[in-house]
Amino acid sequence: MARLVTPLTDAKCEAAKARESDYTLFDGQGLHLLVKTNGKKVWRFKYSRPDGRAGLATFGSYPALSLKAARNRRAEARELLAHGIDPIENARQSKLDADRARRNTFEAVARDWHSVSARKWKPDHADTVLRRLETHLFPRLGSSPVGELKTRDLLEPLRELERRGIAETASRLHQYMNSIMRLAVQQGHIESNPAIDLQGAITTGKSTHRPALPFERIPELLERLDGYKGRLLTRIAVHFCLLSFVRSSELRLARWSEFDLDRALWTIPGSRTPIAGVRYSTRGAKMGTPHIVPLSRQAVELMARASELTGSFELVFPGDHSFWRPMSENTVNAALRRMGYDTKAELCGHGFRAMACSALTESGLWSKESVERQMAHEERNRVRGAYIHLAKHLQERRLMVQWWADYLDSCRSGYLSPYDFSHPEQDSENVSRIGQAFPAT
Repeated sequence: MARLVTPLTDAKCEAAKARESDYTLFDGQGLHLLVKTNGKKVWRFKYSRPDGRAGLATFGSYPALSLKAARNRRAEARELLAHGIDPIENARQSKLDADRARRNTFEAVARDWHSVSARKWKPDHADTVLRRLETHLFPRLGSSPVGELKTRDLLEPLRELERRGIAETASRLHQYMNSIMRLAVQQGHIESNPAIDLQGAITTGKSTHRPALPFERIPELLERLDGYKGRLLTRIAVHFCLLSFVRSSELRLARWSEFDLDRALWTIPGSRTPIAGVRYSTRGAKMGTPHIVPLSRQAVELMARASELTGSFELVFPGDHSFWRPMSENTVNAALRRMGYDTKAELCGHGFRAMACSALTESGLWSKESVERQMAHEERNRVRGAYIHLAKHLQERRLMVQWWADYLDSCRSGYLSPYDFSHPEQDSENVSRIGQAFPAT
């Protein structure tokens, strides 16, 4: 017959004093209070493990853990035992899970994701992604265990960016979050991806088209460019940008070693040698593979003039104060503003690309594929595009850039539409004359 145990009371627990040896006060159902010789009182729970072995769990010290709280712990342990779970092993596993959760924070998983993804990204893009994470997400979410993050937690920093009118960045960060939390699922930190339910929660940033002048205003542009009173090298840069319609970073980071003026070619490498202290100085052609830019006679003449100013330097367009640093990324737009243009609404440097592309298309002379090649819209299929991108349509593209330069010159005496310039009523010698401008390569 089991021994009857009189349940403990708070008064009895409080009155228990230290003796010459440890002794025990029983509460029943395995719970007892061990009173040590130093006066410390510890709650313990004696039980039989699911495999039949004896088990002894320590709950905590009295009075920090009260009699009532100790009995609650006993009830929880007995419930686990009823389901075949060892309370000690369960507590150990819970501690391990908590420790792992503390280590596997959003920032830790995000940095894991970034380090893996960066292997297939260009360095500049990898830097941009990390900077966005560090600026917008880590301050809010970085220290939170990924296992505790809910959809609403992920949404809050995106909402903040949306309220500030930075919808495009919010959209990018949503993509990053989805990938980061997917990795957390794959690593076993969480069972499902809470970022999936962010879909549609924020306004998708609409792409903003860079402002470009209508063709009717080209005569005005050329007149203002000719009358520009600022730095000569800046005027050459703006004019060359108009003639070649390349991207800003391709222009301002150009090296003289990339030019073959005898053959009227500029080969923009996939990446460039870094310049100490210059951010993103390794940028080359946007798609990361070399891009050949044929040059018109007018562009070659401009480069010859630029060579008189900077030919002894590495950079074609250095800044005002340091020959080894490129001109500012804002130089072309600053010059356009000085000419009287609103670069947010009327014309910006990138708008030259849109103007040239539209004129080439409207002329009706050039294949869509050739225009795309000239614009450096490279095929994503590298196997198909690798050799095509370097040389295919080069002769047609030579004619194309010469046509554009000649068309601009024709507008100096008054506006003429691209189509009318390409299809004169009485003769069609313009294109044939262009074709004689350069020998085939």
